Amino acid sequence: MGLREAFASGKFVVTAEVGPLKGTDTTEIKEVAHLLKGKVDGTNVTDQQSAVMRLGSMVTCYLLKQEGLDPILQVTCRDRNRLAIQSDLLSAYVLGIRNVLAITGDFPSLGDHPDAKAVYDLDSVQLVWTINRMNQGYDIAGNELQGKTDFFIGAVVTPITDTEAAMELQLIKMEKKIEAGARFFQTQAVYDVDAFAKFMKRAEKFGVPVLAGIIPLKSVGMARYMNKNVAGVFVPDHLIEEMQKAEKPAQKGLEIAARLIRDVKDLCQGVHIMAIGWERKVPEILELAGLA
Repeated sequence: MGLREAFASGKFVVTAEVGPLKGTDTTEIKEVAHLLKGKVDGTNVTDQQSAVMRLGSMVTCYLLKQEGLDPILQVTCRDRNRLAIQSDLLSAYVLGIRNVLAITGDFPSLGDHPDAKAVYDLDSVQLVWTINRMNQGYDIAGNELQGKTDFFIGAVVTPITDTEAAMELQLIKMEKKIEAGARFFQTQAVYDVDAFAKFMKRAEKFGVPVLAGIIPLKSVGMARYMNKNVAGVFVPDHLIEEMQKAEKPAQKGLEIAARLIRDVKDLCQGVHIMAIGWERKVPEILELAGLA
């Protein structure tokens, strides 16, 4: 059962993020694929995550598909103009990739090539519209394609915000992406379940499935760093204190991630686990959450 079919079945969907490495050694990708096979409904492959140059999302998706997983191709607006984006989408479809997540992408100044030129020819809503247009059999200029795509289109949303106005803006952007063709959403990391419940109460009117983002905490320092530097992420003080008191903070982070999954299970249609280098820990998180 692939990602699209998993959503259609009504089951609680689980996806995991896979970050390509910097280089040509694909051994770890295949090892992670073996660990995730049969445990997740989709594997979301990052596209130059954090603006750091790595192996491409498309070829990594292809390798995961060969290992029996259903990959989700991340496409950012940052690195390519509309010609390259559309060409890559056609190429991905020919390779058998059927799921796409459209995102804006971090600024190059945040990555390991800070002098790289940002493109942003399209914004994230326009990117969703472009993919949907290709599903209809046309490119962005209105030219008919010789063989259309049939991508299952995803987009992102930030559910935890500082103000009501910021939440309203996220809901407006979410609605625009749905109108453009988005069929599922993946959220930024969720640590405040009450705030997430408040957002989902507002978003349920759209009738589009939402995957709550789960990032396992590795340390107190990681939690504080995200609070200070990662937009849309807030780790509550009580979780930081729980990590501080733990004899084994890393293990406690896995337990907190599992607990968050259990807590959001009745609020959304699934979870997206962003392990950030801890991909091998995903099966353990799922087991702790009762989803093994």
